Amino acid sequence: MAETLDRYDRHIMATLQEDGRISNQQLADKVGLSSAACWRRVKALDERGVLKKYTALVDPEALGYDLCVLIMVTLIRHQEDHAVEFHKAVQGYPEVLQCYAVTGDTDYVLRVIIQNMAAYDRFLNEKIFSLPGVSQVKSNFALREIKNETAIPIDL
Repeated sequence: MAETLDRYDRHIMATLQEDGRISNQQLADKVGLSSAACWRRVKALDERGVLKKYTALVDPEALGYDLCVLIMVTLIRHQEDHAVEFHKAVQGYPEVLQCYAVTGDTDYVLRVIIQNMAAYDRFLNEKIFSLPGVSQVKSNFALREIKNETAIPIDL
């Protein structure tokens, strides 16, 4: 797919990652296209799934989410039904911002935001430990955020 993205598409994507609320006219001016041509390109990027979502980034602490936890989860064994149940459950947990199936000593890494230690204890006991096939859970608490970017690097 990357080969089909020209410099205008790349410039559009880079600009939208910086400011998703930019008007079409401002975007067109910035990338050097007419308003109509820019709109068509953005629409095509949307339809092809290159642009996945438009969103606002919210400060978790403003809503009382004071803890960020990286959780490593290991399943008992690689059984398809355990993995499917785990995937489905994690999709429904709003505290889980990201979940990756990984290689190495653990099967999954989750990034979770939560209000406090008591809430984290409840999350583990009521949600994670109750899932079938969960063998081991290791938690690492973020002390401070050093870098948290959402923009994908784009060569212009």
